[in-house]
Amino acid sequence: MLVTQKKQYALRAIFELASQQGDEPVKTSIIAEAQAIPLRFLEVIMGQMKRAGLVASKRGFFGGYTLIPPPDRLCVGDIFRALDKEENTQACMACASKGNCSFLGNCVFMDLWDQAQCAMDAVYDRTTIQALIDQAE
Repeated sequence: MLVTQKKQYALRAIFELASQQGDEPVKTSIIAEAQAIPLRFLEVIMGQMKRAGLVASKRGFFGGYTLIPPPDRLCVGDIFRALDKEENTQACMACASKGNCSFLGNCVFMDLWDQAQCAMDAVYDRTTIQALIDQAE
């Protein structure tokens, strides 16, 4: 899974939300400012996180977002997969998309790319948001 700018922003947004979360929802403006994410882009990302069941939203003056899974049960891979599912991407390490690869089905490097991808996915799946919060402190 390629780590796009959108995935970086989503990870930073969830990290900030988990870091600030108390009893009250956190406003997107606070998340955007703290993590240097363009507000309009953040609103789109948070909508995707909501559809994926990772955050809940509350409207109004006291509204904002809350994290649904506890930070110690939410891993980086969950966030990245939510965006991949939303965008329906099938990226490989070497090509922007497997469908556009001129070597599709006959790539001598595909096993190498798949192994590298599995290794990265394992790191993403064993890294929880809580671990990142603890590391930041």
